[in-house]
Amino acid sequence: MGMDSTVILGFDPGRDKCGVAVMGLDGNLSYHQVVPATEAIATIQALRQQYPISLLVMGDRTTSKQWQQKISQAQLEPLTIVMVDERNTTLEARDRYWQMYPPTGLSRLIPQGMRQPPRAIDDIVAILLIERYLDAGNG
Repeated sequence: MGMDSTVILGFDPGRDKCGVAVMGLDGNLSYHQVVPATEAIATIQALRQQYPISLLVMGDRTTSKQWQQKISQAQLEPLTIVMVDERNTTLEARDRYWQMYPPTGLSRLIPQGMRQPPRAIDDIVAILLIERYLDAGNG
């Protein structure tokens, strides 16, 4: 398996829910989902069986240290965990949501800054974390 098939797992940890995303070094998005925090570890393990994930990119928020320990303890084989600056990702994720899912009908008339995505967007944050990692010249 060449390096080009490596995929990165983006993880936006939260108290109640977590964002998860899987993206290749080529920027190809394979998976993204918001999962309950209680299912986050199981989801990561399931994804690792499905994709050749060698790297987990996580936001550097306060809870990230605890999550890092949880993940390390739960993994059978080593997984490299990298912390990424999470500043402004929530705002960026909102804009990205509307790029990925353009508004239809009347919601198009609402200015984008005032539009609230109709669902949790922790998975979009996870996507942005991977992109920040790649933009920093890694991968």
